[in-house]
Amino acid sequence: MSSKRLLLTGASGFVGSHVLRHVLVKTDWEIVCPVTFSHKGLQDRIRLSIAGNEDHLKRIKLVKCDLAYPVSSLTAQEIGKIDYVLNLASESHVDRSISEPANFIINNVSLICNLLDWARIANPEKIIHISTDEVYGPAPIGAAHREWIDQYFPSNPYSASKAAQESIVFSYWRTYGLPVMITNTMNLIGEMQDPEKFIPMIMRRIISGEKVSIHGSLAGEIGSRFYLHARNQADALLFLLDKEFPKYGESDKPAKFHIVGEREINNLELAQFIADHMKRELNYEIVDFHTSRPGHDLRYALDGSLIAKAGWRAPVSLFDSLRRTIDWNLAHPEWLKI
Repeated sequence: MSSKRLLLTGASGFVGSHVLRHVLVKTDWEIVCPVTFSHKGLQDRIRLSIAGNEDHLKRIKLVKCDLAYPVSSLTAQEIGKIDYVLNLASESHVDRSISEPANFIINNVSLICNLLDWARIANPEKIIHISTDEVYGPAPIGAAHREWIDQYFPSNPYSASKAAQESIVFSYWRTYGLPVMITNTMNLIGEMQDPEKFIPMIMRRIISGEKVSIHGSLAGEIGSRFYLHARNQADALLFLLDKEFPKYGESDKPAKFHIVGEREINNLELAQFIADHMKRELNYEIVDFHTSRPGHDLRYALDGSLIAKAGWRAPVSLFDSLRRTIDWNLAHPEWLKI
């Protein structure tokens, strides 16, 4: 790809920091990162994203900007001309969305409106909005949701806020002709993840000898996901930025792709893999997922055939990704306590 200026939102978040490193390694682009470090973002993630390649810092421009509020004309000048936008900024934890639903939803809806209002004036070439599998709600056994075919049935305030974001993106494509694409991604794993997420949480409990709760149904079904390393997602996003973005009038809907891990794994299988790799015993109990965590879904599944037909494959396998993530957390135990 030729040299570009990329606006990367959420760069200090877990996934955004992996995208930041991947873009720095794979391109020569300048990357503009609006940051606040107040929505679960950490400056440490940006620091570690350039570790070993400190010259990359010259290509990063940090702009203090909270997208929960409109982008001022002065901030827009500071951002400057942008070619591509990758929007990863969102509050993303289901439990927090359940305990504080209004603030959670308002933040996520406000940030997409403010970002797209900035884009109406800034006129970037391409915008990818990153969404989640959870907008569709639970997937029945043997089924996988498909782009622009399956309806949204979000189960909790987080997934509802992401479904709202997608609807807003769609409306700006139709009303203002913004060059947008939407991606939906399964559960993401990797280094520097917040310990409230599944893998670091399981590791902490195994290390401390605590019992691990594995969510299942009263019928005995174990919850499952298609896990994907965040660098694999970053690779897919760069792949998609090189594709054509249909315009309104040429198509009845904008481009939309599911970015999916290569295989499904249930939560007990994953927890056992983590314990085995750590050479520890897994002490666990099966708990009813809806009783213990109302608003959560037992199974998510996305059909990834569309991006596969376009030619993308995840560069790193699931189990190699898991080993890398576990080993990194063991070597950096401070990240299990943040």
